[in-house]
Amino acid sequence: MKRIVSYISGVALWAAALVPAAAQNALRSSYFLEGSYYRHQLNPAFAPERSYFSFPMLGNMNFGVQGTMGVSDFLYRTPDGQLTTFMNKSVDAGDFLGGLKERNRINLLLDMTIFSAGFRAFGGYNTIDLGLHSGMRVNLPKDLFAFMKEGMSSANTVYEFDDLAISTTNYAELALGHSHRINDAWTVGGKLKLLFGLAKADMKIDHMKLVMAEDKWSVEGEGEMNAAVSGLTIPSKKEAGVEYDTPSEGEQISWDDIEMDGFGLGGFGMALDLGATWKVRDDLEVSAAILDFGFINWKNNIRARMGMERWTFEGFQNIAVNPGEGEDTGGRELGDQMEELGDELADCVNFQKDGSVGNRSAMLGATLNLGAVYTLPYYDKLKFGFLSSTRINGPYSWSEGRFSANIAPVKCLDASINYAVSSFGSSFGWLLNLHTRGFNFFIGSDHQFFKVTPQYVPVHHLNANFSMGINFPLGARKAL
Repeated sequence: MKRIVSYISGVALWAAALVPAAAQNALRSSYFLEGSYYRHQLNPAFAPERSYFSFPMLGNMNFGVQGTMGVSDFLYRTPDGQLTTFMNKSVDAGDFLGGLKERNRINLLLDMTIFSAGFRAFGGYNTIDLGLHSGMRVNLPKDLFAFMKEGMSSANTVYEFDDLAISTTNYAELALGHSHRINDAWTVGGKLKLLFGLAKADMKIDHMKLVMAEDKWSVEGEGEMNAAVSGLTIPSKKEAGVEYDTPSEGEQISWDDIEMDGFGLGGFGMALDLGATWKVRDDLEVSAAILDFGFINWKNNIRARMGMERWTFEGFQNIAVNPGEGEDTGGRELGDQMEELGDELADCVNFQKDGSVGNRSAMLGATLNLGAVYTLPYYDKLKFGFLSSTRINGPYSWSEGRFSANIAPVKCLDASINYAVSSFGSSFGWLLNLHTRGFNFFIGSDHQFFKVTPQYVPVHHLNANFSMGINFPLGARKAL
């Protein structure tokens, strides 16, 4: 099995370069559309206009990616027209590094509704959701790329970088929700979520220092890695029977001997969504919600730490293999270059197993939504809204403000166009929602991209997503 660090590193680099759109949170463009059947995923106080049930697996699919980097930051064309990475000698280091931020981030998330239904009962509106959530989040410091690009060729003999972090969380969710109208002004709602953990892995390097020593680098660092996957075995070199020279080296993880023996439930947890709406006056409503306030207790968690002793690293070498004139390509393609980058980065870190397998509880990371919508007094089919969304998740936190114009020209159709400014840059969003009796179809995007590669990957910042769904409304429209 390939080394985990190599795999994670490779995925992180591919995410910045070639990954097709992966996923996004619930479509925020739908927040102010009363005809949307999934607004309750953004605020549990919202109640759909009719009872409904979803088309299995197709009720609410949301695919996308967010990042402060893009393809144009990492892939370049050589003078002969071939595609190569930033490691190519023909790529100027100043041009490459000048396009990066001090902290570069990528989020790849998947929220897929397997089945959903809503109905009126118990004095309010009730929802049942079964969904799948998968996410990967990456923080990459600029100094890491400076070392990769300039390491052995620069006059700089010391590199230091902090807060390199990679995390992936995957779980299924069963959610039971209820929305209740208190009076003409106030509506409240809540959801109880049962969480079934599938897999979780985190790697965080708080600080790493590299000092040139002759033709090698002396490396020391502080960091931690956790992996909780049912059936996963991560042995040390000692446990795997691999040769080693010192006792501390014997505790290093033997990446090539990692094995997966079956797959099962990796943990269990719970979370809450809470929300409320307040109709300030006939033409103005404000709302607030806190989502995913909860945790998963992961079992079979394997923990490792950065080695306390210094180790050596030869540096990033012979990576630019589709280079300019006079260099040997070795017959290797772009995919091989990206894989080699991951392998080299894996060799740069050194993790030792820390104790036995055990349990580990981890918070999900909560989202706070605050909204306000104004209805035009002389044309109540047009509404203007503002939604503030903040993700509270340690080094992976982000915030966004989204302005929208929302229109419902006829009872069975509504639409939104919106513009957002966030921690990942600015983006344009839209949504079309057809909701007749018996049939609902919506299609939209929170982050519409306009310039793509031949593989339909956004060229600049990786802010892109696409959402659609098919559902079956039942009965007549009825306010809560």
